[in-house]
Amino acid sequence: MLSEKNIDRLVEKLSRMRGAALKMGQMLSIQGIQAANSGQSMLPPQLEQVLLRVHDSANYMPEWQMEQVMKEQLGSEWKSHFSSFDPVPIAAASIGQVHAATLASNGMALAIKIQYPGIVESIDSDLNNLKTLVTFSNLLPKGLYLDNTIRVTKQELAWECDYLREAGNATRFKELLSGDERFKVPAVVKELSTRMVLVSERLTGQVLSKAPTESQEMKNKLGESLLRLCLREVFSFRFMQTDPNWSNFFYNKKTGQIELLDFGACREYSSDFLNKYGKILVSAARGDRDGVWEHSKALNFVTGYETPVVWQIMKEAHIDSVMVLGEPFRQDAPDLYDFSTQTVTARVRDTIPVMLQHRLTPPPDETYGLHKKLSGAFLLCTKLQSKFDTKRVWREEVMSHFNPATH
Repeated sequence: MLSEKNIDRLVEKLSRMRGAALKMGQMLSIQGIQAANSGQSMLPPQLEQVLLRVHDSANYMPEWQMEQVMKEQLGSEWKSHFSSFDPVPIAAASIGQVHAATLASNGMALAIKIQYPGIVESIDSDLNNLKTLVTFSNLLPKGLYLDNTIRVTKQELAWECDYLREAGNATRFKELLSGDERFKVPAVVKELSTRMVLVSERLTGQVLSKAPTESQEMKNKLGESLLRLCLREVFSFRFMQTDPNWSNFFYNKKTGQIELLDFGACREYSSDFLNKYGKILVSAARGDRDGVWEHSKALNFVTGYETPVVWQIMKEAHIDSVMVLGEPFRQDAPDLYDFSTQTVTARVRDTIPVMLQHRLTPPPDETYGLHKKLSGAFLLCTKLQSKFDTKRVWREEVMSHFNPATH
């Protein structure tokens, strides 16, 4: 156990590597120690306390440093591109801060994301230091495969630090959703965007957490739209924005649209992986336990080297957790699935300690971000207290990609 003084020291050290610390905490959570749909962490309370304090320790760049980054990225006359630029940030994230501005050429309201200097160069050292700190604190339970978590975290951080990549992701999503009036993706000003500066249209909605004040009809509509989008990203686009943070979803009451932000954590999935993964979920929705297990083995959720006893324990725990996740989509699910009273969360959580204790291999790399987004979509619907026909959503967004004979 850590003393209060040692917790303070750990928070201070982690705050200096805030991007790496928050990203790794997020990755640890989605390995299975956070209940898949609850947002209730199963991290040890002291580590949860540390990460929460780090999350709340946002530090803005001083104005001189922000101007230095802008000058390096856009030239000494960078201010000439904007008819107005607010030097006080309107938001801060783990690797950068956001400023409001107006584009000089056409008056477009802008959000300019500026990356903290030195983030990319410090990824390796920060994660190595983080590994040392977390290991010596002895706060992590068995079964987390820290080295693998760090490797995946390193890749995601590198992606998120490349704002040109994010600009391309945002443009791609805007094209993919161009015919869907339920969603709005901000336009990117490509000629002013660089590896460390992302200039895009400023959205005017409010963060989706304000939506619970809306009518039940609107909450149902928002929840259904979010779940449809999540499933569409997986099975239609094969291209997913993997960060389901509330702050990445705005609701514009005037237009009725869900506004989407932050495309740094996007990744593609191969047809082969999604075909195998989809069969696991399809089997769960059909109540087919044997199918869940066979397709899970094909994706290497188990090694084949487990002892017969461990094999059976892992088999039952894994199948149980997947079957629970498939419940909203089964034919015997209610016609209007009520996310406000769902019990999926607690029952999935009950299986997690068993899998942590006995598994011999980390989850497939692709599942880190995928599970984060799927569970996040479920959590968003739960927080919105949405009620809608999940079976119809499943048929239209998932089963259209699978032959009825698929097992």
